[in-house]
Amino acid sequence: MVSSKKDPRRISALVAVLVAAATLALGLAACGGGGGGIEGGGEEREASKVKLEGKASGDLTISNWPLYIDKKTIPNFEKESGVSVKYIEDINSNEEFFNKMQPLLGQGESGGRSIFVLADYQVVKMHKLGYLQEFDKAGLPEVEKNLVASLQHPAFDPNRDWTAPWQSGMTGVIVNKETAPDVKSVCDLFESQYKGKVDFLNEVRETVPLVMKCEGVNPDEATEADWMKAIEKIKGAADSGQIRRFTGNDYARDLTSGDAVAVIGWSGDAVQLQEDNPDLEWRMPTEGCMLWSEDMVIPIGAPNPTAAEAFMNYVYEPEVQANIAEYVNYVTPVEGVKEVLAKRDPELAKNQLIFPSASFTKNCSATPVFKSEEEEQKVIKAFDSVLNG
Repeated sequence: MVSSKKDPRRISALVAVLVAAATLALGLAACGGGGGGIEGGGEEREASKVKLEGKASGDLTISNWPLYIDKKTIPNFEKESGVSVKYIEDINSNEEFFNKMQPLLGQGESGGRSIFVLADYQVVKMHKLGYLQEFDKAGLPEVEKNLVASLQHPAFDPNRDWTAPWQSGMTGVIVNKETAPDVKSVCDLFESQYKGKVDFLNEVRETVPLVMKCEGVNPDEATEADWMKAIEKIKGAADSGQIRRFTGNDYARDLTSGDAVAVIGWSGDAVQLQEDNPDLEWRMPTEGCMLWSEDMVIPIGAPNPTAAEAFMNYVYEPEVQANIAEYVNYVTPVEGVKEVLAKRDPELAKNQLIFPSASFTKNCSATPVFKSEEEEQKVIKAFDSVLNG
């Protein structure tokens, strides 16, 4: 998601924890994906379970979003565990990654990976298809002890049998204060002075609800007609050239280059982007944000699930997680991190993007759940036609 002074491609990764305890526990969706449909995804099958094999060792391959981790955690884990880690930043959007991996997963293979980090909605679909393994919780004592209460029992995985939250976050607008000072609402992105200078996320569960919110529709109560009306508004903006392009994590380069002056984007990214351009900032839309979470999961065919669980357990140690939170500026799922950061940097411990208050997120919405599979597929098909139009 963002760029650093040394590496203009730098893209942070997404976000931070749970604000409204009850809200995030619903199972929020995550950063960047495509439509989210998996028609033709295969038959549902029973999930397998991780079989631990003593002490972690060997090689571990992890797929995650670009720069969604600090520089210390991987080498420190390798030194402490003796495991050699191949950390791949190859997830730009949920759907792109799923479409790439599905042919392998359908054959019981993971492409050598033992951990994926994906949005709640995406891992739910993968679990239904039998593509993910359930944990052996004997290998996850730190997760069991330190997972924040608000994320312990989501409806899609009530006992966290196969998901461990990586980070959570907020979707709103990232703007250039000099060239788009008046953008305070998602609806402002449709104003004519920003024609050809705005990016929208290619994620139906974030972009469309934000457009509905700015037009006064509560996503939790939205009808199919409400979804379609918002999609039609987005289509008109895309057809007219108002929207420059639809992106995943890669909107960062448009902001950095100046090709875009405002985007629908993720909260943690703006902090990273400011290293290159202090005029860039994330703004809470006047109508409120969208809230989401992403999870670590172990796919079927994972060559080293023992090391995978060891890594998950390691990043749930508060001192380790504090390093990650300090770097990515998303909300952490781990208890005790705020206390660690308060000692290191008291101002950081007050950051609303990392530790958002209930008042800060009072108008935000959890990722909406479609009323039926039929409605979901109709909405996804309509949105995909805009993306591919």
